[in-house]
Amino acid sequence: MNKVLVTLGSFALLLGCGSEMENTAKKEKPESDTRNITMLKDNNRGIVNNTNSPHVKLKSIDIGDCRWTEGFWADKWRTAEKVMIPYMGTLLKGDIGHGYNNFKIAAGLKEGEHKGFWWHDGDFYKWMEASVYIYAINKDEQIINELDEIIEVIGMAQLEDGYLSTPIIIRDDIKPFSNRRYHELYNSGHLLTSACIHHRVTGKTNFLDIAIKHANYLYDLFTPVPDHLKRFGFNQTQIMGLVELYRTTKDKRYLALAEQFINMRGTYKIDDDETTKGYPIGDMVQERVPLREETEAVGHSVLALYYYAGAADVYAETGEKALLDALDRLWENVTHKKMYVTGAVGQTHYGRSSRLDKIEEGFIDEYMMPNMTAYNETCANICNSMFNYRMLTLSGDSKHGDIMELVLHNSGLSGIGIEGRDYYYSNPLRKIDGALDYENMNVEFPERQPYLKCFCCPPNLVRTIAKSPGWAYSKSENGIAVNLYGGNTLETTLLDGSEIKLSQKSDYPWDGAVQITIEESKSEPFEMLLRIPAWAKGSKINVNSQPVENIVAGSFARIERKWSVGDVVSLEMPMEVKFIEGHPRIEEVRNQVAIKRGPIVYCLESPDLPKETTITDVYISGSKELEPKFQTDLFGGVTTIETEVMIRKDTLTDMYNEVSKPILEPFRTNFIPYYAWSNRGQGEMTVFMPIIWD
Repeated sequence: MNKVLVTLGSFALLLGCGSEMENTAKKEKPESDTRNITMLKDNNRGIVNNTNSPHVKLKSIDIGDCRWTEGFWADKWRTAEKVMIPYMGTLLKGDIGHGYNNFKIAAGLKEGEHKGFWWHDGDFYKWMEASVYIYAINKDEQIINELDEIIEVIGMAQLEDGYLSTPIIIRDDIKPFSNRRYHELYNSGHLLTSACIHHRVTGKTNFLDIAIKHANYLYDLFTPVPDHLKRFGFNQTQIMGLVELYRTTKDKRYLALAEQFINMRGTYKIDDDETTKGYPIGDMVQERVPLREETEAVGHSVLALYYYAGAADVYAETGEKALLDALDRLWENVTHKKMYVTGAVGQTHYGRSSRLDKIEEGFIDEYMMPNMTAYNETCANICNSMFNYRMLTLSGDSKHGDIMELVLHNSGLSGIGIEGRDYYYSNPLRKIDGALDYENMNVEFPERQPYLKCFCCPPNLVRTIAKSPGWAYSKSENGIAVNLYGGNTLETTLLDGSEIKLSQKSDYPWDGAVQITIEESKSEPFEMLLRIPAWAKGSKINVNSQPVENIVAGSFARIERKWSVGDVVSLEMPMEVKFIEGHPRIEEVRNQVAIKRGPIVYCLESPDLPKETTITDVYISGSKELEPKFQTDLFGGVTTIETEVMIRKDTLTDMYNEVSKPILEPFRTNFIPYYAWSNRGQGEMTVFMPIIWD
């Protein structure tokens, strides 16, 4: 299956835009299979492009319609543009990440062996997708020129029948789709999604042609599904990718295949066979119970949430009530029984499901929420926000926007360092020096890493930051919905085709004041929906200084009127500091509290404690003032929470000790946003801590 090596003379030429490579690529590029392709005439360009989806209440704005201009998300987006994506590209296009090298080897442009995990192609596509989101805003043609060169190579790597997964193409000893642990469909899903985004933003079809040819290969392979393939599709990115390709081309085969991947699950005998050997089975990969009958989130949390997000996309097109009912049940189970206060999911690295299947990196029993060993893979947290964004659009229920926002400000951002170059794979809620044997762990580390061998999380997080402007607003039936807050501008068209321009000013999440100004709008009345987070009880809204009545936290506030240029909507969300306690069944946090202000969860880190103090010696007082303070010189500018804690001075050395009144000394310290932990060297950290009431 190896392709003939094309010698180009120098490695520099392989990386660059040398004419010899370009000419060779043009000669070898496979012809497109554009069977039954019809591009959308209205040219909608949403991230999740649901403008024409019949069962969606909140429709997507186009990529590039919203831009972060100032404040928190503008800073994060700018870091993604200037640091995160360029640095990541250096890794993935070089010999460290080796992602681009794999495509060159598969294309016959370079000698060597495949490096990285089986799913490395998909992670490379995520980086490409992130780059396109950046281009949609800054219009830097160098980004697209570089991607065009990469797309040429990807096209050369693709086999004539449409198959495209470099580990299998490079090796001679493995046949395509012989074992599901090779993650070929995971690679497929990210290929299809990335290609659709590239087409929507650039209008080009070079990447889309590759995706269509590959999707046609998948359709022919899986329709009707043969017995030896019925257990494939467990890492369900291909469902989202196929639905987006259907939305792009209107080829109904892709939607049918997406639904088929849902229908396949839970319909066969669960045992180890040739297609599963070497990879866990059953609940680990959500194959024990059909989705429409499932009542509990089980198994690998990334696999589960990609699955749910894909099913939400299918429902948006089909409107099948059984699918939505299942997704509602699963959302309730995840959110109210298996999700951390930071929006993170995936309680453990190794464990058992409630049905006693072996699972990894995922969900375990309800209310079983360890802090120190919490796995909470960054990808899983991001998938939680992806799922909730889709559920928000389907239902119009602000509770899904609340979870999306919670992840974005906490367990999503915690996966990358403040400077944008160092990563965490797992996101625990407590770290104690010496408690974990990091040398014998696959992905957990005592401090952030400049590269992760399993590189799925960094590009997933970076593409989320890059596309976050597209999540900030949605189009309602006759108006606009504000999903996220922060300094931005919006220029889009409402569903009736009328133009609207808004500007938003806010120091959110450090301040609860938001001001939205109408810059342009139609003369007829329309609605503005403002998401009022569930934590924001007592919020107030004024339009041109006139109060709006009946503002309910945990819902969208609806303002319908005839708008004029210059109208100003002012939202004030109370931002008091609050203690958060867990459900009584969460044994790990009984008699402990976390600190939360607005959407931000806080933690205490050892750099803010006396030397030689371990995090387990700290108690928080329930009667001391919790004082927010904005610190411009810390982590690029954050609001910390200053308060007095009590530090235990008598040492407990035995496993169990007789009870005596502890010796406590007061110490004034600062709690920092959870997402910013581990940016000051190695140290300890905790989100929850025991509380004492004076």
